Amino acid sequence: MRFKNRWLQWGVMIVSLFPALQNPALSAERIFVNYSLFGRSISIRALEIYAREGKLTGELVSYARFVKPKQLAQLREGLLQKIEFSPVSLSQFLYSSTGQIILGRGSQIIQTPVSQGSFSALRSALILAANDPEGFTPLSILRHYPSPEIVVNVREIVAIANETNRLFKQTAAFVKEIQSVPIGSPLSVSDATRLRDWQKSGPFKWQKTTLTLQDSSPKRLNYTQRVRNFVADVYVPETDRPQPAVVISHGLNSDRQSYIYLAEHLASYGFAAIVPEHPGSNKQQIQSLLEGRGSDVAQPMEFLDRPLDVQFVLDTLQSLSQTDPRFQGKLDLEQVGIIGQSFGGYTSLAMAGAPINFDGLRKSCGRLSKTLNISLVLQCQDPERDLYLNTLLPDSRIKAAIAINPITSAVLGPTSLAQIQIPTLMVSGSDDVIAPAWFEQIQPYAALAAPQRRFVMIQNSNHFSTIARSTSEAESLPQIKGLEGPTPEVAQNYVKVLSLVFMQAYLRGQQTDQKFLSPAGAAILSKPTLPLSIVQTLPEKTLPEKSSK
Repeated sequence: MRFKNRWLQWGVMIVSLFPALQNPALSAERIFVNYSLFGRSISIRALEIYAREGKLTGELVSYARFVKPKQLAQLREGLLQKIEFSPVSLSQFLYSSTGQIILGRGSQIIQTPVSQGSFSALRSALILAANDPEGFTPLSILRHYPSPEIVVNVREIVAIANETNRLFKQTAAFVKEIQSVPIGSPLSVSDATRLRDWQKSGPFKWQKTTLTLQDSSPKRLNYTQRVRNFVADVYVPETDRPQPAVVISHGLNSDRQSYIYLAEHLASYGFAAIVPEHPGSNKQQIQSLLEGRGSDVAQPMEFLDRPLDVQFVLDTLQSLSQTDPRFQGKLDLEQVGIIGQSFGGYTSLAMAGAPINFDGLRKSCGRLSKTLNISLVLQCQDPERDLYLNTLLPDSRIKAAIAINPITSAVLGPTSLAQIQIPTLMVSGSDDVIAPAWFEQIQPYAALAAPQRRFVMIQNSNHFSTIARSTSEAESLPQIKGLEGPTPEVAQNYVKVLSLVFMQAYLRGQQTDQKFLSPAGAAILSKPTLPLSIVQTLPEKTLPEKSSK
């Protein structure tokens, strides 16, 4: 139930984040629910009185007899749930292709009486609500809907509810099965102590250098037809011999500060950490959209640009390692690992050997209007995906890959993922509603054929649990209380330790460390707030038949 409730809460928030027909002469007075031969309506005024004063009036008096007190309390709280979002920023988002996709889905549920103009009516309600002196809340959205009557499409809601319940059951069954995998031989006391100690910083000192880069290489120009300017932070350990390097790729609406904690941790254990900023899908890109300087949440070529960013910074460092004293003799750029989260998770897997799957994109994006998978909005938003054909993004320098909450199902898919042959670790959160575990990690992991692979499930964690709060002053999207879920510091500790162990095993050849990437290792690290599971093979009975793929 905890998983289900969180999913529903996030669903409400996401719908609420979605202007610009304005007709203040019209406003909603009643919500009408029509299903089969039965119809019911309730006045907006009755909802408003209940939300503000806690008094049941009008139709709510009779309806309350069929609703539990706890549910009524949740209704009252939900109606007044406030999100800080400026009217201008919201307007810019809703006119982007991503915003219109989300708005289109919402208008299938909330409609005008004649089902015409529902898209514009919902957009109007949202912009007016954002202008409301009392704030942007579900109640203000209802109140500003530019039609005397709001019609709720119950059939659509039932279809979504059925699909949602099916997804809950699949994920919950999987989590239960993966938690019941036998621990096997427990770790020795000394090994358990060593594993816990890896949560602390290591013995190496390091220096951080920021590179300002301009990629006008033939490969970039051939793929994207434009020059790319970006920066990258390089954390170089103080060492007397070349050390393996680990690239960290941030997600959408994130930046290179999001995983400073991980870069510093790896550098303290002697790894060179390389953290590029992906300018077409970072916080600044979202800020540009909200301020009217950008057209969408990610630039059209980001699925190509991100892997090219990683390749170019590695090429640059390979050259600098021959001449620049800051890097000379300190980087082993033939032993490189990559770690990415969300969009960065895609980047990691693409560079590990999974080519973009054009046929999969076409099929998945054709079902976009009916999916619960929010990550498909990003995977399908690119109007230039024909250019993805015959692209070669893998890099032979990459010897190990970690993907945290990756988006994979459409842009990569099982056929593409099966081509990865290097060691791969996939991390999933059971409460992730942006890139749902079942669609974006569990089923995709089942397609991996790499001999050295691991699946990590962090129960109760969501899409934001492993991301550290940015220290930048400007926040592009509104800060929602509890966004990162319970005890994010626990999830971040898991990432620090597992990343370190994985890279030690497969970049430094410390094969004995593989024993920590096991149910026994998970049992040592696991905390009650975010139970941790690690397996190599997924429980077969929780997975769909291969023919269904």
